[in-house]
Amino acid sequence: MNATYQSERQVLFMSNYPTAFFIANPSLFEDLMRPHLAGRRKPYVVEKMIELARIDYENFITDLTVDRWFIEKYAGLCKVDKAGVWHCILVRQRGRTDGVLVMPEGRDYPKWAAYISGD
Repeated sequence: MNATYQSERQVLFMSNYPTAFFIANPSLFEDLMRPHLAGRRKPYVVEKMIELARIDYENFITDLTVDRWFIEKYAGLCKVDKAGVWHCILVRQRGRTDGVLVMPEGRDYPKWAAYISGD
């Protein structure tokens, strides 16, 4: 198989998934809003959605370095598969469509996180 064909297949495969820009070791929500190159976005799948009350969500995004019970409970669902697709937890405020994708990598807090707008 030639390189061009492989590259085209990979683009077609990745276009089947939404993409997000993941930040390593974020501390604050603002860390997730950094400008980035489109080519650095990763394909993802939401394995579990956690909907929090407004105050709990505000607490979560104010300090992303704190261990969270909901991340501990569902961390086993998270991985990057052989195809490079990130299997994540989506944490959002109840009633909203935007939120934070979490990849804990064995931790109980976001080792990697990305903001998605919900559009």
